[in-house]
Amino acid sequence: MVTSVTNFSRSGLYDWMAQRVSAVVLAAYTLFLLGYVLANPNLDYAQWDALFAQSWMRIFSLLTLVALGAHAWVGMWTITTDYLTPMTLGKWAGGVRFLAQSFCGVLMFVLFVWGIQILWGI
Repeated sequence: MVTSVTNFSRSGLYDWMAQRVSAVVLAAYTLFLLGYVLANPNLDYAQWDALFAQSWMRIFSLLTLVALGAHAWVGMWTITTDYLTPMTLGKWAGGVRFLAQSFCGVLMFVLFVWGIQILWGI
């Protein structure tokens, strides 16, 4: 079994649930936006801006950003712990895995903050 300092002692069930719940949120957001675009064939910037000016849409978008971060973290953690092992990288596996997971975590945080700035105009 591969253990990592970056798994925060969670269970596999927690990861599985986070992945599934976040996938449902991402699917709902995608279907909503697709439906909105299809329902408004002559969509212009003013309509798009009016949609995202509403608080419920900003909150829905923020929830989707959180879901995207959770989904990506679980996915990248799983990939790095499955493929960056001593069998594939030798004695450097732990350090490489830590660096890869750290890079992914920092990148996801930066993109999340950037998304908040875009949504809320901060």
